[in-house]
Amino acid sequence: MLSWFQADIYLCANAATEECRCLEKTEIEALIITLLQEHRDLDGAIASLIEKSTFDQLRLRRMKKRKLVLRDLISRLEAHLVPDIIA
Repeated sequence: MLSWFQADIYLCANAATEECRCLEKTEIEALIITLLQEHRDLDGAIASLIEKSTFDQLRLRRMKKRKLVLRDLISRLEAHLVPDIIA
C-alpha cells in the first residue's frame, strides 16, 4: 500500500494524465481510510496543544498545514473514485 506521501507524489506527477487509474479501487479506499485517521489524530493533537497555556506557534502552524495537505489529498483521492460523467 502507498503511504500518503507516495500517493501525493504520484498524484502530482500524473496531474495531466488519468491519475490513479493504475491503483486498485480498494487500494485507494484503504489509503483514504488511513489518511482520514491521520487527519482525525492531527485534529486531536492540535486541540490538546492549544489547551496548553504555552505552546509552540511554529509547531501548531506546521500541524495545521499538514492537516490541510491531508484534506486536499483525501479530496483528490475521493474524486478518483467517482467515474467521469460525459455530458
